[in-house]
Amino acid sequence: MAQSTEQEQQLIHAVVQTVRGFAFDMDGVLYRGNLPMPFAKEVLGYLEQHKFPYVLVTNNSTRTPQQYAEKLAGMGIRVPPARILTSSLVTRAWLEQTYPRGTTIFVVGMDALAEALFHDGYFMPATTDAAVVVSGADFALTYEKLKIATLAIRRGAAYVATNPDRTFPSEEGLIPGAGAIIAAIQAATDVQPIVIGKPEPAMLLQAARMIGCSPDAMLMVGDRLDTDVLAGKRCGMRTALVLTGVTTAEEVAASQLIPDLILPDLGFLLRALQADQDG
Repeated sequence: MAQSTEQEQQLIHAVVQTVRGFAFDMDGVLYRGNLPMPFAKEVLGYLEQHKFPYVLVTNNSTRTPQQYAEKLAGMGIRVPPARILTSSLVTRAWLEQTYPRGTTIFVVGMDALAEALFHDGYFMPATTDAAVVVSGADFALTYEKLKIATLAIRRGAAYVATNPDRTFPSEEGLIPGAGAIIAAIQAATDVQPIVIGKPEPAMLLQAARMIGCSPDAMLMVGDRLDTDVLAGKRCGMRTALVLTGVTTAEEVAASQLIPDLILPDLGFLLRALQADQDG
């Protein structure tokens, strides 16, 4: 485990003592692609062992909670699907509160997003005549999908996006994310989407309800200032930025958005949890 100064560890310990629940981003925090991040397994195992409430919150709409649980299990990290909240689920909840049964939707995204929207028949799939266009990350993006989305929006469809992440951390480096797709659709339509995932507060507020914890008693652990940290601050959560994903230490130093904690890796959080328990 990398070493921190005594002052840094005291700060981490002080923050950890104030929280009773945890929200973890996944991509760049627990893993990059199929590569687990250092101490991810140990931190979540520690929380399970000591009965700390936690939830995994991801803007990535490309998998279902069950698929994410299977991905994590393949890395030796055991997390029940019920502890995983995706932007697909939060988007579905928002749409159901906003639009009546039978509303037609065109999806630019992966099967997991379509399943969240259409699995029970409340919403109906459509193409250029859709009432709503929903976009998320799409690793099978085609010109045809962009064309249909553009035509539908130009004909009056509302535009909703699961999340604004412009990039996505992988083993190869940063690759285009859902925000890159937003940029393409926005360029073709001049319409800015309603964004549901982080940095908007809906996901973290739903996460807090899931584990029965007040937002001001939670720590949001993420790898992005512009989504994870900003969303946490908007909800009144304490925030920790881990430097294993998108945002770099240099970008933090140049930003006016400052997390409560800056962690080189999750080992620093694990050490603080252990010290708090021992104390």
